[in-house]
Amino acid sequence: MASSTNSQLIRRVHSLVAIGLTLIGVSAQAQNIDETYNQKIKEYTTDKRFLPASVLNLPDDPKVPSPIKHFGQIIGTPGILHRTPEIYGYYQKLAQSSPNITIQQVSTSEEGRPIQLVAIGSEDAMKRLDHYKNQLALLADPRKVGSQDLEKILGDTKLVYYLNGGLHSPEMGSPEMLMELAYRLITSQAPEIKTIRDNIIVLINPVSEPDGWDKQVDWYFRYTKSRKDYEDGFPKSPPYWGKYTYHDNNRDGLQVSQALTKALFKIFYDWHPTVSLDLHESVPLLYISTGTGPYNETIDPITIGEWQTMANHDITSLAAQGIPGVFTWAFYDGWYPGYALWISNNHNAAGRFYETFGNAGANTYLRDLAEQKYAGDAVTSKEWYRPDPATEKVYWSYRNGINYMQAGVLASLSYGATNSRMLLKNFYQKGLNNIRKGTEETPRAFVIPKNQRDPAMAAYLVNQLRAQAIEVHKTESGKDQGDYVVLLNQPYRNLAVSLLTKQNYPKEAKFPPYDDIAWTLGYLYGVDVKAEDSVKYITSDLKLISDDVKYAGNVDGDGTNYVLNYKGQNNLLPALLWTKTQNKLAKAVVLDSKTTFAGIKDTLAAGAVVFKGLTADQSKKLATQFGLNLQAAKAEPVAIGSPLRQHEVSLPRVAIYHSWFNTQDEGWARFTFEQRGIPYTSINKDHLKAGELRKKFDVILIPRMRGSATNFIHEIDTKYGPMPFTKTAEFPSHGYPDATSDMTGGPGFEGVDQLKKFVEAGGVLVTLDNSSLMIAETGIARDLDQVNAPTLFHPGSIVTVKNRRPDSPVMYGFPETFSIFRGIAPLLQTKKYNRDMMLMQYGTKPLKDEEEYKGAIMGMPDKKPMKDKAKETPKKEDPYVLSGMVRNEQAIIGHGGIFNVPVGSGRVVAFTFDPLHRFLNHHDAPLLWNVLINWNHLDVPSSSSPTAEAKASPATKVSGGN
Repeated sequence: MASSTNSQLIRRVHSLVAIGLTLIGVSAQAQNIDETYNQKIKEYTTDKRFLPASVLNLPDDPKVPSPIKHFGQIIGTPGILHRTPEIYGYYQKLAQSSPNITIQQVSTSEEGRPIQLVAIGSEDAMKRLDHYKNQLALLADPRKVGSQDLEKILGDTKLVYYLNGGLHSPEMGSPEMLMELAYRLITSQAPEIKTIRDNIIVLINPVSEPDGWDKQVDWYFRYTKSRKDYEDGFPKSPPYWGKYTYHDNNRDGLQVSQALTKALFKIFYDWHPTVSLDLHESVPLLYISTGTGPYNETIDPITIGEWQTMANHDITSLAAQGIPGVFTWAFYDGWYPGYALWISNNHNAAGRFYETFGNAGANTYLRDLAEQKYAGDAVTSKEWYRPDPATEKVYWSYRNGINYMQAGVLASLSYGATNSRMLLKNFYQKGLNNIRKGTEETPRAFVIPKNQRDPAMAAYLVNQLRAQAIEVHKTESGKDQGDYVVLLNQPYRNLAVSLLTKQNYPKEAKFPPYDDIAWTLGYLYGVDVKAEDSVKYITSDLKLISDDVKYAGNVDGDGTNYVLNYKGQNNLLPALLWTKTQNKLAKAVVLDSKTTFAGIKDTLAAGAVVFKGLTADQSKKLATQFGLNLQAAKAEPVAIGSPLRQHEVSLPRVAIYHSWFNTQDEGWARFTFEQRGIPYTSINKDHLKAGELRKKFDVILIPRMRGSATNFIHEIDTKYGPMPFTKTAEFPSHGYPDATSDMTGGPGFEGVDQLKKFVEAGGVLVTLDNSSLMIAETGIARDLDQVNAPTLFHPGSIVTVKNRRPDSPVMYGFPETFSIFRGIAPLLQTKKYNRDMMLMQYGTKPLKDEEEYKGAIMGMPDKKPMKDKAKETPKKEDPYVLSGMVRNEQAIIGHGGIFNVPVGSGRVVAFTFDPLHRFLNHHDAPLLWNVLINWNHLDVPSSSSPTAEAKASPATKVSGGN
C-alpha cells in the first residue's frame, strides 16, 4: 500500500516537473535572450560573486535596439563611455521603437545642453500620463481630495518612481547603467519586470548634470583612461563640472539657484513622484541610504520608516542573489534638507540614494578597502547593517559597479511595484499630517513684517518659500497691511517650520554631521520672521500670493540729495553700479560720520550714502529697481559730535581668483557676483605669474578653497604636466568657463610675490575662510597667526558676532551684535598690540588677554577701592549659537571674524568665514560688498588714537578704479 502510494507520488512529481520545464521552454521561446550580451556581462564582471542574477538574460527584442545593437558594445564595456548626445540619442531611438517609453526635454543647462526626462510604463499608462499626474497632484494636497472617495483615487493612481542619474560627474556608472535598465524595462517579459511595467511609472533623468558629464567623459578620454593605478594621485575629474557648481550641485535644494536644480523641482511638481532614488558612487560596494541620524527634526516619521523598510528590502533582495558588500545605516546622517533627494523628503515623498563603488571611469583597478571606515567600523567588518562584507582588496571593474547599481534599482522598483498602494497612501497621509499639525499645534503661522532692515530680502524670502511650494499670503488691510503670512495648515507645513525656525542639532550626536546643520532662512537673509501662535492671521484679510513678489523702494521728501539710511542692504552695490551707467554726472558719497540732514528725521549712522546728480526720475527708478528707500533732502549733512568725514565712491576693478585644483567656492562667488550684477574678471595662476596686477585691478578676491599654503602655491603637481584644459575638436567640452595650456604648477613663489606686490602697491586682497589662512601662511599677511583650537567643533551653524569697529567702512550698516553663518574653518588672530585690525569677533565676550585687570600692580600706588561688582547685576550675554550646534564654543569666542591688515600701501581684508557660502547667507554678503564700495577708504583712524578723527580732513574725494 505504501509502496504503491510512493510510486504514484513520484510519477506525479515527475509529471509536474515535466509541465514546469515545458512552461519554461514556452517562456524561453516566447522571448529570446541575447546570449552575446550575457557572455559579455560575465566577461567584464571580475568575480561571479559580483554578478547578481537579475542583471543577466537581457532580452533580444526584434523591434527595439539593445545597447549592443545601437552602440556596438554592451553597457560597461572597458574603456567605453558615451557623451550626452549619444545617450539622449539612444533614448530617442527607444522611444521611436517602443510604445512603453517617451523622452522629452525638461530644461536647459547653463551651457546650453538639454536636460531630458524619460518615462516608462505600460502602453495604457503611457496613454494616460496626464491623468496620473493629476491624480498624484490630488494626493499631494489632501485639501483637494475633500469628500471624494480616497480609495477610488488610490485605485486609479499609479505610483511614479523617479531615478536621478549623473548628478556628480566622476560618479560615472548611472548614466550608462540607466540605458541598459530602460531597455530591460520596456522589453523584458520576465514576471518581475512585467510587474514593474504594469504597476508603476518609472521616470529617468539620464544625466542630471549634462555639462559636467561631457567634461568628465572628455577628461576620461584625455587623461585617465590610460592610467593603471587608481591611487596614483592624478586628479579624477576636470576642474569644473557645471558652469558654477562642482560637488555642491547636490547642495542647492534650498537656494534653487542652478539650472539642474530648477529642473529637478520642475520634475517633482509636474509628476509628484512618490519615491525618488538618487544614484551616486563613492563607498564600497553598495550603500543604501538610511543614515546614522540624527534625522531632520521636521521630517514625518512615516518617511523615516520608509527609508528603513525600503533599505532592508533592497539588502535582502541583493543578499538573496549572493552579492557581498551591501550595507545601510553607517554612512550619512539624514539631517540637512538641501540635497537633491530632499526635494522629495521635504514634500512628503520618500527620497533615497545609493552609493555604489566606482572607478571614475570605465577602467578596472585593484582597490584597497583596508583603511575605509564608516561609523567607526571597517567596511570589511560584518555588522548587523552589513551582513556580507567585501574582502580588504577587490579587483573592481566598471561592469561590476553597473551590476550592483542595476540590481539594487531593480529591487527598489520591485518594492514600489508591489507596495504602490501603501506608498501612495503614505504620501497622502503625510500631507494630511502636515495640515493637522498646522491646525492643531503651534505655531499656527509665521509673519514676515513689512518693516525690515532690507525689505528687498523679505520679498526674496517670500519667493524662496514659494519656490518650495509653500503658500504665502499678504495682509490686505489693517495695521498689518503689507505683512507676509505663512499659514501652517498646508501640506508643506513641516518644511516651512524647518526653514523658518532654529535648528537644534544634538551636541551628544555620536557621529559628526554630514554637512551644514543650520539653515534658518530668517537669519541667513537678515529678515525678521515671527512665529504666531494665535489664529489672528488665519481670520485676517489675507490674499494668497500667486506670483513672485518684488519690493519697490520709494523716494520721500524733496530735494536733490537722495539719502540711503544704510543698514546692510544687499542691493546697494548693484545700485551704485547702475547709477554709473545711467548718469555720468551722478556720484555717490559715503558719510563716515554720524550725521543728520535738515528735513530728515532719522539720525544716520556712519555708512549712509548720498546720491548726488540724479534726476528725480532716475532716483525713482533706482529706488524701485533695487528696493531701496531713499529720502530726498535739499540740505547737506551735518556731523554729530565731530567734523564731517565723507568720501566719494569710486568703484573698483575686481578680479576673482581660482585655482585649478579646487574651484568649488570660486564658482559660488562668480555666481553671486553675476546674480548681483557685479562685474569681475576671472583670473588664475597664469595671471599672477604675469604680474602687473595693480595696473589691472583694485581688488582681488580669493574665495574659500581647501588645502594649505603649499596647495595654494603649487596647486596640481607638475609631475603630471603639462595638462591642458583647452577646447579642442577631440575634447570640445573643455576650456570652459576658463582655459589654460597647463593646469599644473600653481602660481609658484613668483606668483605669490606678484600678489604681495599688488597689495603693497595699494591693492586690496580679500580672502575668505580657509584662503585667509593660506595667505597668512604665504607671508603676505604676516600679522595674522593661526589659533590652535583642537577642542572646537564648529559645523555649519548660525552664530552671534560683535562689531568691534563700527567706524570701519567694512562694518558699516551692521549693529553692535548680529548673526553670521560659520562652518568648520581656521581661526586667526593678531598680537594684542594689533587688535585694531580685528573688525569683528565671534561672540560678545572679550579674549582673556583683553579682560580688564582688577588686581594690585606692584610699583604703582594702590587703586581706590572699587565698587562691589558682586552686587551689580551681570550683563546677560547673547547666546553664541543661534541655530545649529558648536562644541566647546569657548575656544572661539573673542577671536576674530574679519581682519583689516595693512600691507604696504594696500590691505588684506581677511574673513575667517565665508560670506558667500553657497548663495545662502545673503545677510553676510554686504560685509564683502562694503569692502568693494569703500576699497580705497579702509584706513580708518585707530581707535587707540582719540585725536585721529579730529585731524582727519573734512571730506576726502577718492579716485581710482573705474
